[in-house]
Amino acid sequence: MSVAGIVAEYNPFHRGHAWQIAQTRKMLGEDAGIICVMSGHWVQRGECAVTDKWSRARLALAGGADLVLELPTPWAASSAEFFARGAVSILAATGVVDTLSFGSERGEIAPLRRIAQCLESPAFQEALRALLPQGGSFAACRQRAADALLGSEIAAYLAKPNDNLAVEYLRALPPQIHPLAIPRIGAEHDGSPVEGYASASALRSMLRRGTAEQAAPYLTQPWTGLAAALDFCERAVLARLRSMTLADFQALPDSGEGLAARLQRAAQAGRSLEEVYTLAKTKRYAHARLRRMVLWAFLGMTVEDRPKEVPYLRVLGFGHRGQALLRDMRTSASRPVLLKPAHIRRLSPAAQRLFALESRCTDLFALCYSQPGPCGLEFTTGPVVAEREKGD
Repeated sequence: MSVAGIVAEYNPFHRGHAWQIAQTRKMLGEDAGIICVMSGHWVQRGECAVTDKWSRARLALAGGADLVLELPTPWAASSAEFFARGAVSILAATGVVDTLSFGSERGEIAPLRRIAQCLESPAFQEALRALLPQGGSFAACRQRAADALLGSEIAAYLAKPNDNLAVEYLRALPPQIHPLAIPRIGAEHDGSPVEGYASASALRSMLRRGTAEQAAPYLTQPWTGLAAALDFCERAVLARLRSMTLADFQALPDSGEGLAARLQRAAQAGRSLEEVYTLAKTKRYAHARLRRMVLWAFLGMTVEDRPKEVPYLRVLGFGHRGQALLRDMRTSASRPVLLKPAHIRRLSPAAQRLFALESRCTDLFALCYSQPGPCGLEFTTGPVVAEREKGD
């Protein structure tokens, strides 16, 4: 049986995500296992997820996933490179995944491989170093450097968000795992709904506006409960930023190139998060980079809180076939499988430190609702167990 890994945020889980899982099985065989590595409560855009990770895991299992593992916050709320590296390392550590399935604007592996190989070359690093001092953003300079070495047609793949992330997956992918590109359908990234499919960002906006009925045609199940938003914590975030020293800002990821001092000045002058971002932003500093730095500040994280590798495989949910995969992982996994929160006490000090950090991140996520939730959910909430389907 082939086992495919999928990296996702499922923020929220929608019809396009279900389509990717279905297409992956169609290409690998209906008996293929699907393991999803999913971001927890905080995501790459530098904001909170629209609902808790266990609810999102439940929707993923109902949508065709067999096993959902967590991508811890220090990787989930990082740049594409660290996001991909952390997620791929989790899939490789299971010892059962042989395929990585990912969404792609064009669905072509060969040019993505060429870019990935190019980014690892000394020639690319030299070209990038020459361009960065000229003042453009890192992403723009990277694409220009690739353009100089590969030509504009291939370098243009880096301008597409899913293809750009796919390149990072390929850079991190070990030889025993093969890539599988699934062409995206329907709405573009951050775009308006098309042909019955909506982007996750459009759906988040609908849900946070309280118009779940607008989102319903594009979701796999009816939306229930409140929608989380960082807006509910805005003053707490501003308070944290205003209390930070320059050294605190310099301890955040991606804080080089003078950005730490610039963000500190913006934090002292801004009266809202959007104003802070606007004051700090230039062509050199991407909005997403600023949002991630602010999020890390709010969560009390520094670059020291992201170990070289994820020290455990945290199970968020599983179904019948996922249970069989977990049995296989007892002997195949190269890192401990954390099924019950209490078992963290059996793991290494590094693993316990990461779990304690994740617990703090979960407690802060509970404040991102109009009605704040309690503390302690990380230690009291076990994995979601999907109901067994007929015929399984």
